[in-house]
Amino acid sequence: MPEAVRYIIPTEELTLTDIKAFRSQAVEAGIARAIAKKLINNRADAVVREAQPAADFGCATDAWLTTPLAVVNTPVSVFPAAAGNPLLGPTRIAVFYKVGVNTAPNPITLLSFREGAGAGTTYAVFNTEVLDTKLETDGYFTEPVVFDNQRVINIVVTPRVATLLAARVILGCFIIEPRGAILSV
Repeated sequence: MPEAVRYIIPTEELTLTDIKAFRSQAVEAGIARAIAKKLINNRADAVVREAQPAADFGCATDAWLTTPLAVVNTPVSVFPAAAGNPLLGPTRIAVFYKVGVNTAPNPITLLSFREGAGAGTTYAVFNTEVLDTKLETDGYFTEPVVFDNQRVINIVVTPRVATLLAARVILGCFIIEPRGAILSV
């Protein structure tokens, strides 16, 4: 069976039930990966939370801002330059399930999930232009994108307009990590 086809479904084309299913699918994928990586023994050991750009990815603030969109068709990081390509923590799994473009008009064409400082492995590429004709400029991925612990996260957008400004590209991301002294519910 071929790998699942990944694309963005605009949120306004989804029901509340669909949205809950996409989020649940992302959580389950993250928990399954955390168990497979032996970060947790079972789902009761897992803490699932929304990602924080500063704490989880080394951004200066807890806001989703790209590096400036300097050159058309030249990918730039979704993380500000200070964060570079962050290394995911030793006990964390990151599961990306959604994107929202909060810069109008949409200045990007593609969102690419890659691993490694040199982007040696591409996990998924999404066409963000499918959001351009919608009232809500966000959408869910048909399949979540999972990053293992201790991996260099390299997520980029491809500008279609060289604004020389950062864009607000908001990623829906769950962090799955073990319950413990620092995190508890």
